[in-house]
Amino acid sequence: MDKNAFGNLVLENEAQLYRIAKAILRRDEDCADAAQEAITKAFENLHTLRKDKYAKTWLIRILINECCRLAQRRQQEQPMPEEWNVPAPEKENYSRLYQALQKLDAEFRVALVLHYLEGFQIQEISEMLKIPPGTVKSRLHRGREKLKGLLAEEEA
Repeated sequence: MDKNAFGNLVLENEAQLYRIAKAILRRDEDCADAAQEAITKAFENLHTLRKDKYAKTWLIRILINECCRLAQRRQQEQPMPEEWNVPAPEKENYSRLYQALQKLDAEFRVALVLHYLEGFQIQEISEMLKIPPGTVKSRLHRGREKLKGLLAEEEA
């Protein structure tokens, strides 16, 4: 794959990369950082891509790894003292479904987003997450059940 083809791949899938990052990371700033870092790493290692037809899956796998790395680093950071915390203005208005989705554990949230929002098949998700297809299926099932429960709680 040449640099122009890679650039087109990134531009065509920009929104999808962001949504996948948002499924793992919750802050918009972290999502942008992870996506940017993943694109940079993919570009630097473009020569390691064996087949062009797997470029999108390869890029998403790099993004998922970067999101996990960033999430782990964020957990290790020390919180700011209370007097430094300034609340950010509330500008985002997400739907009930999206809010419920954000309450799920990352393993369920990622599987649900990749399958239902991004349209990946179970085998593709299995390859991206490096887990067996049966595990993907069970995460989808359990994620749907947990999501159904969260939405039912909100209605009650």
